[in-house]
Amino acid sequence: MTILDNTVMFGLEKLTGGLPAFVNCTLDALTEELVEILPKDMTVLEILETVEPIPDLIAACRRLKASGYRLALDDFVWERKFDPLVELADYIKVDFGLTGPKERLRLFQRLRGRPIAMLAEKVETQEEYQQARTEGFTLFQGYYFCRPVLMNNRKIPSNRMGHFELLKLLQSDDIDVHEASRMMKRDASMTYRLLRLANSPMYALHMEIRSIQTALLVLGEKTFRRIVTLAIASDLNGEQPLEILRMAFLRGRFCELASERCGLDPGEQYLLGMLSMLPAMMLMPMENLAPTLPLRDEIKSALKGAANRERVLLGWLESHERGDWATCDTVVEANGLCELEMVACYRSALEWAGAALKLTA
Repeated sequence: MTILDNTVMFGLEKLTGGLPAFVNCTLDALTEELVEILPKDMTVLEILETVEPIPDLIAACRRLKASGYRLALDDFVWERKFDPLVELADYIKVDFGLTGPKERLRLFQRLRGRPIAMLAEKVETQEEYQQARTEGFTLFQGYYFCRPVLMNNRKIPSNRMGHFELLKLLQSDDIDVHEASRMMKRDASMTYRLLRLANSPMYALHMEIRSIQTALLVLGEKTFRRIVTLAIASDLNGEQPLEILRMAFLRGRFCELASERCGLDPGEQYLLGMLSMLPAMMLMPMENLAPTLPLRDEIKSALKGAANRERVLLGWLESHERGDWATCDTVVEANGLCELEMVACYRSALEWAGAALKLTA
């Protein structure tokens, strides 16, 4: 009901960054036509594993499929009684943690020749991700983006250290324009990203910006800091999946927007949120990365997981990402926050992150 209400108020495309939404559906939501308020081209209706395939459900699914909706079977384990739903399914989701390779192989053999996309759920590590790909899954759900293979003895590349030096310069009260220009010019891709962002619709300027100095003067220091940080994050992500960069942008913007609700510094919170994805970007543990970052000790501790005041917003967001609503409620109550305001900040950050990703990717 919450999803349906939010869709009416804000539009599903804003909640998903323009990507299809997989929406868990109860028996009543399907049979009583509640889901028909959702846009057909943006929605995949998930039939939960707890829903029995009674005639009313099968009839409702046939009608929804005929009207243009896509259907997914959640936590699927093959039983003959599900055959009518398999005939209608566009996606089948398999819990990778509860099924073994032989069981999944038998399922693929049963479904051979059907136009069904296979989605691996509960994919937690890079090893599981690679195994799922090898088996034939084409879609993946889980925390493997945030749990990469970490290389403990790897050194930070010299060009990445240059990025951290630039971040340090940006933390100064007054930016040294000439020094910032000199450091930016060392990296052609960084300069390109900066100028592309500065001339983008996000900032709606009425003149073309062709140099780093002009960007700083026209945009102002606050905006200049933000777009340079975006460019740095994009460069640091390198060969990693774009979804990691999307999460970095989302976390940074959310922490910045919500910071005024608990008296935290917006610029510092922006960096905290964005840099929290560094381990996934650089395949290095945060314990190795944090000491090199130009941040206060409290922020470095927050990045390493300390439950301090600076980490309140990031902690709420991480719980939100996991669907751990009880912890979200605890954080809100313990810090005198407003749940509706936090969700509003998240929604705004999600939309902003999608726009930023298109410009930096």
